[in-house]
Amino acid sequence: MENFRLWEQYVANYRDVMCQLMDQTVKQSETFRQQLDENVEHVFNAWHLPIWFDEKEDRDGEAALNDQEEAKEEPQKTRKPEPVWTYRGYQLQPGNFTNAMVHFFRAESYRADIWRRRLDTTTNWAVITTGATLSLAWDPRVIILSTLLITLFLFIEARRYRYYELWSYRVRLMETDFFAAMLVPPFRPAPDWAESLADNLLRPKFPISMLEAFGRRFRRNYIWIYTILWLAWLFNVWLHPTPVTTWNDFMTRATIGTIPAWIVLLVGIVFNGTLFITGLLTRRLRQATGEVLPPAEDFPLPGPVDGAAESKQPLDWRVWFRPSRHREQVLAHIITDCPRDVANGILREMGRGVTSLSGTGMYTDQAHTVLMCALTTTEVARLKAILGKLDPQAFVIASPAHEVFGAGFSPLQA
Repeated sequence: MENFRLWEQYVANYRDVMCQLMDQTVKQSETFRQQLDENVEHVFNAWHLPIWFDEKEDRDGEAALNDQEEAKEEPQKTRKPEPVWTYRGYQLQPGNFTNAMVHFFRAESYRADIWRRRLDTTTNWAVITTGATLSLAWDPRVIILSTLLITLFLFIEARRYRYYELWSYRVRLMETDFFAAMLVPPFRPAPDWAESLADNLLRPKFPISMLEAFGRRFRRNYIWIYTILWLAWLFNVWLHPTPVTTWNDFMTRATIGTIPAWIVLLVGIVFNGTLFITGLLTRRLRQATGEVLPPAEDFPLPGPVDGAAESKQPLDWRVWFRPSRHREQVLAHIITDCPRDVANGILREMGRGVTSLSGTGMYTDQAHTVLMCALTTTEVARLKAILGKLDPQAFVIASPAHEVFGAGFSPLQA
C-alpha cells in the first residue's frame, strides 16, 4: 500500500512537470511565430512585395489606397524614388541596384581569380614535366615526347586563358564605368556601358582569339621551357655518352629507330620555328583586358558636363583597353490598324520612341499606319509579346540596323 502511494505521488509530480514543459513549449512556439511573421513582413516591405496572408488583405488594400492619397498630397521632393527594376511585384530601388552591382563585381572577380589560378596549374604541370624529363629520363626520345606533352599543356592553358579573359572583360567594364565614374566628374558611365555588359551576359563571347591567347601564354612562360628542352636534346645528342667529333656521328645519334636523322632535325626545326613565329606575330594583338599593357588605343569616356566641379588640373578622361561592344540593333516597321494602342504599349512598357508614318496597302487599297521603332536585338521578343496582346493582326518587319544614333542609343555628340 505504501508503494502504491509513492507511485501515485511520483506520477502526479511527473504530470505537473510535463504540463509545465508543454506550457513553456507553447509559449516559445507562439513567440517564434510572432518573430517569424515580423521578419517576413519586414522582408516583403523592404522589397515592396505583395503579402498573401488572408487576414492582411483588407488592411493592405486600405494601406495602399491611403499611400496613394498621401502621395498625391506630398510635395514632389519628398516622394520615394522611382524603382529602377521591377518584376512580378519586386521593385529594386537605386540603393538596391548599387548593392546588386557590388555583389556582381565580387562574383566576377572571384571567377577571374579562379581561372587565373588554373593558368598557374597548367604552367606547374609543364615545369614539373620538364624537370622530371631532364632529371630522371635523360634520353633524346623522352625529351621529344616531353615537348609534345608541353605543347598539349600550352593548348589547355590558352583555352583557360580565354575563359579568364571573359570574366576579366566584365570586371574591367565595372572598373572603368561603374567605380571610376563614381570618383571623378562627370560621375556617369559611357553611353554604351550597359549595352556592352548586358550583351556579354546574354551572349557570352570570348574577348580574345585562340591565336592571341596561345601566343601570349607562349611568350610569357613557355618560350623558356621550349628553349630548355631544345638545348637539352641538343647537348644530350652531342655529349652523351661521349662527345661526338664528326657530323656523321651526330647524325647517327640523332636517328630515332627507322626515322632518319635529317627528318628528325627538319621536324624539330619546323615545329619549334612555328611556335616562335606564332609568338612573334601575335605580339601586336592586344585585346586582353586582364593584362597591364602599353596602350595601343585609348578609349575616351564622357568628359565633364555643364555644372560639374572643375578641378585645378585637367583630367585625362581616357582609359586603357576599355572594352566596348554594342548589342545588335534592329529597325522594326509595324503595320497596324491600332496605332495608338500599340504606340502607347511600346512607350509605356519598353520605353522606346515610336514614329508614325502613313501607308497604303496596294493589294486591298486600304490606308494603314506604319510605326517605326528602333530596338536592340534582345527587345524583339518583348515587342512580339506586346503586339500579340494589343494587335495580333499586325504585320512586322524587323531588319538589322548598322548603327542607331540618338536618345537611348549612341549619342550624336561624343
